[in-house]
Amino acid sequence: MNADEKLVVDGQHVMLVGRERTETPLATWFDAAEWRRGGAVALETSGRGEVLIVAHGAETWVLRHYRRGGLVARFIDDHYLWTGGQRVRAFREWRLLRELRADGLPVPNPVAAHVARSGVIYTADIITSYLPNTRKLSWFIAQGRVPSDSWRRVGAMIGAVHDHGVDHPDLTAHNVLLDDAGKPFLVDFDNAQRRPPGEWRRLGLERFNRSLRKVALETGTEFDPAAWTEIEAGYAAR
Repeated sequence: MNADEKLVVDGQHVMLVGRERTETPLATWFDAAEWRRGGAVALETSGRGEVLIVAHGAETWVLRHYRRGGLVARFIDDHYLWTGGQRVRAFREWRLLRELRADGLPVPNPVAAHVARSGVIYTADIITSYLPNTRKLSWFIAQGRVPSDSWRRVGAMIGAVHDHGVDHPDLTAHNVLLDDAGKPFLVDFDNAQRRPPGEWRRLGLERFNRSLRKVALETGTEFDPAAWTEIEAGYAAR
């Protein structure tokens, strides 16, 4: 454990927060039903797993429960095998976001991570700060409202993340957000990892290209080759 973080244990619940947070985390922070009962849920979204946007005092948080993806999700919904605290998905994502935020990258601020452990099995959650006035890039594409200079900025942002050695395994138009000024942010770093320079960078860009094409196909918009040229230019010129 790093000197700037602390673990709080409450029975089977283990919570990770930064030492700068004076408020002691509670297991109820990670209980979606508890937030609903308190009427603090501002928005619920869907995807692989449940995501709640909740109000906590003067802060607005995003609560995400970790769920399985792919074929394994048909048999195992949200349970993971405990192989040590350093390998917990929520803790790894929380720590990576802390590092990237410290380096000035446009990612959400990690508030707290949580594990509920039962023997060799655990479930996990993470709370990050809400990025105000942002929408998914996929929404802007569907609306035909992507700001003209945002494509190059998206490319530069992806390049900066790659320059920090981070391989984002779900680099899609749904995980890139734009704010009102067209500034891009990258979210959902579950299973992201630091890697030495290699082929993964090209594969990440190809994954993003496929995502843009898929969104265009699904929303009936036209894929813009000039936009991809701008993304590549931003990536190269970072």
